[in-house]
Amino acid sequence: MSNVDLLLQYFPTLSETQKSQFDKLYGLYKEWNEKINVISRKDIDNLYINHILHSLGIAKVIAFKPGAKVLDVGTGGGFPGIPLAILFPETQFHLVDSIGKKITVVKNVATALGLKNVNAEQIRAEQLKDEYDFIVSRAVTRLKEFYGWVHRKVKKKSNHELYNGILYLKGGDLDEELAELKKPYQVFELSDFFKEDFFQTKKIVYVPL
Repeated sequence: MSNVDLLLQYFPTLSETQKSQFDKLYGLYKEWNEKINVISRKDIDNLYINHILHSLGIAKVIAFKPGAKVLDVGTGGGFPGIPLAILFPETQFHLVDSIGKKITVVKNVATALGLKNVNAEQIRAEQLKDEYDFIVSRAVTRLKEFYGWVHRKVKKKSNHELYNGILYLKGGDLDEELAELKKPYQVFELSDFFKEDFFQTKKIVYVPL
C-alpha cells in the first residue's frame, strides 16, 4: 500500500491536489531532516503513520470551516499544522515554534507544497496578540502549563459544532495530568478512528474555552 493509499483509507475524498501534496511530504521531510533534525532519524520511515496520520486525527474530531483560524503551538517540523493545512485549504493556520531552524523547515515545506494558508513564525505562544478559533498542539508540555500559555488567545464567538478551544494530541496515561488541569475536558481515543497499533495509546484532549 502506498503512503497516499494509507491516508485514503481514512480520508477517501482527498482531491488530486491534496493527494499530490501528501505524496510529496516524504521526500521533503527526508531531504530537510538530513540538514535540520526535526523528526528522529529512525522515525522518518514511519512519517505517514506516526506524524501525518497522527496529526490528521484532529480532523476525525472536527472539520475546520472555511475562514477559521487555527494556531499550532510548538509545531516543530510542522505537525499537526502542515497535514491539517493540506486537508483544510480554506482554513488559515498559524504555525509557531520558539526554535528558528524548525520554522525554516516549515516555511520551506509549505512553499514547496504551494500552501497559501500557512503562516509560520518563530515566536513563543505567550507573545502572540491574535485570537483563534482553535489551538492545536502535539504534546509540547503538560496540559495545565499549555492552558496557561494559550487560554486568552481563543475567540469568544464559536462557529463550529465544538466550542472554540484546545485540541491537544497526547499519549499514554493522562489521569494525573488531566486532574491537575481542573477544567472541563473531553478525551477522544485515536484507536477509535485508526486501526494501526501506533494509535492504541494515543488520544486527543479537547478543552473548550
